[in-house]
Amino acid sequence: MQSKGEEIFVQILKIGDKGAEVSLLQKGLVRAHFGPLRLDGIFGPATERAVRAFQKSKGLSPDGIFGPLTEKAMTPWFTGFVRHTVAPGDTLWRIAWRYGTTLAALDAANPETDPFDLRPGQQLTVPLGFDVTPTDIPWSSALAEYVIRGLAARYPSLRQERIGQSALGRPIYALTAGDGPRRSIFTAAHHANEWITAPLTAKYAETLMALRVYGVPAEEILFRARISFVPMVNPDGVDLVTGALGEPYRSRAEDIARGWPEIPFPSGWKANLEGVDLNLQYPAGWETARSIKAAQGFDRPAPRDYVGPAPLSAPESAALAAFTEALDPDLVLAYHTQGEVIYWQFMDSAPPGSRELGLRLAAASGYALGEEPYDSSFAGYKDWFLQDFDRPGYTVEAGSGENPLPLSDFDSLWEANVGLMTLAALGTE
Repeated sequence: MQSKGEEIFVQILKIGDKGAEVSLLQKGLVRAHFGPLRLDGIFGPATERAVRAFQKSKGLSPDGIFGPLTEKAMTPWFTGFVRHTVAPGDTLWRIAWRYGTTLAALDAANPETDPFDLRPGQQLTVPLGFDVTPTDIPWSSALAEYVIRGLAARYPSLRQERIGQSALGRPIYALTAGDGPRRSIFTAAHHANEWITAPLTAKYAETLMALRVYGVPAEEILFRARISFVPMVNPDGVDLVTGALGEPYRSRAEDIARGWPEIPFPSGWKANLEGVDLNLQYPAGWETARSIKAAQGFDRPAPRDYVGPAPLSAPESAALAAFTEALDPDLVLAYHTQGEVIYWQFMDSAPPGSRELGLRLAAASGYALGEEPYDSSFAGYKDWFLQDFDRPGYTVEAGSGENPLPLSDFDSLWEANVGLMTLAALGTE
């Protein structure tokens, strides 16, 4: 995947290809009613036929290859919205009927529009009739960009911000909801094979903009809180694990992985593409973490547990640290998998109120409030936040099993964490 300005480019896909970007293509085709298709990430004959039919419907050459022109035509079914130019005689009801959406969705996407004063030539954002955030296909950096773009368009009060970029230049985005005095940052996918946390946080953002969440009206949450979501801290690593990373970058990672044959490749990969574990990059006992991990053999680029040459030397962790310093939040959540446990301390200490709120988060999720093992208790994002800001920060190890957790676990992850995120946003009040 490549990103340039407002454009997003998935790899050119053709029959025989596999991976997360094929799953995204299949999802777009199904949303556009060119199915049914199995969302299996395999570009087989059925997917090729659907691509040809879609291309023909858009006046494109029906070659069955998913390239830039086909991707551009399919973008509305990735982002969940289209731009509509008002024609003479248009009404909001007619526009909603034409696109299979609702008046409420149109109103949310166009808050400044007077429904009784539509003018020919006026541009409207029209949400399509499905949720933007998919939870039934593997994620990739391209999918994350499409979801962020779609949510920001459908909910203009949801602010999109590029906070930095990955080692390969992929953008790292934040979405901010609400204008309340209490500021929080919810991060996900620090670790590549924990990418299921990306749709978890993105779905919460989408749900928050439209519904009652965990028994609390969304309007109340947005009035009391300001939540910044960073759904994918490690886009390069996620692409590697989910099969969206092309050559020569995959081979570069394979070269690193050969030094650790006991770590399955790519499913065991946690690091960024330079072999740096992003959650061991923060200046909170970093030297101690370096000693611990070096004693375990992780003294050079690796699929996991290499702390890097210096704190915040990886562009991804540096970007998140700078964003956190600029926002100066009251709380951070760092989503990981797995273990069904919430960590809340650094060096056996935590700010006042951390344990009390942590117990509420544990009760809402069914997770344990635990103490991190010594070997894993240094140089993490949460550790740095607790040390430097002296405010509550939590690492949430969501779900249980073996990473990467399967998508079949998503519904249970959602049920466990929707209340946790709501309480974290609102605090102890």
